[in-house]
Amino acid sequence: MVAYKNSKEVELIRQSGQILSDTLAEVARFLRPGVTTAQVDELAESFIRSRGAVPSFKDYHGFPNATCISVNEEVVHGIPGPYIIQEGDIISVDVGVLKDGFHADSAYTFAIGPVRTEVMKLLLDTKASLYEGIAQARAGNRIGDISYAVQKYTEIDRGYGVVRELVGHGLGKKLHEDPQVPNYGKRGNGMKLREGLVIAIEPMINLGTREITYREDGWTVATRDGKPSAHFEHTVLVGNRGPELLSSFSRIEAEEAENPALNRDS
Repeated sequence: MVAYKNSKEVELIRQSGQILSDTLAEVARFLRPGVTTAQVDELAESFIRSRGAVPSFKDYHGFPNATCISVNEEVVHGIPGPYIIQEGDIISVDVGVLKDGFHADSAYTFAIGPVRTEVMKLLLDTKASLYEGIAQARAGNRIGDISYAVQKYTEIDRGYGVVRELVGHGLGKKLHEDPQVPNYGKRGNGMKLREGLVIAIEPMINLGTREITYREDGWTVATRDGKPSAHFEHTVLVGNRGPELLSSFSRIEAEEAENPALNRDS
């Protein structure tokens, strides 16, 4: 069942989204070779709690950490731990924030130092595909319009693999609500979008094929061919006048540009 949000509820999600965006900006400032993914997770959890919120992912269906941190060929749901981040890695950090009863959800993939040209292009194209999908999140369109926009930009036009088994979703009082928002599909298909719908749009795009595998920890999803994968995500409000972002990359990108350990666009 789809739960449409009123203006007060949207504002509460926006506040969670602000904390979430600030958290990822703190991560962007901290990331560098030599730190562990567990240290990144500890930083994020501490920051979220300092803002009077709680991490949505902690203990969610038994997940042990505040963030999902996925490295290189890992697609999503990586468990933070002793892995030491190295130059040349790409690091996807997925975070959820719950404050005053409402969740926001966002993810960003960072390049640690110089990475291969094709990998940097994967990151830039995956982020661009997110905005292609967001542009279709307007009242009167359908879920398939979002899905097709992401798939066309990445798979049809550029030959990447679009993960099928994992999708975006509605969110609000629950971290995962209806409807599902796939990153592949047909224009004009699926549920019609109405004002007040809040969804997480989150392309998960592989440099190679779309096939994935699940690691023995029961959480981590990785590419079957071992090639890198990128993940970007925003919390988005569907409106009559077009989509509205309830999360932001602006401060993340500013910190990314200031951190010499990160590679933003080369």
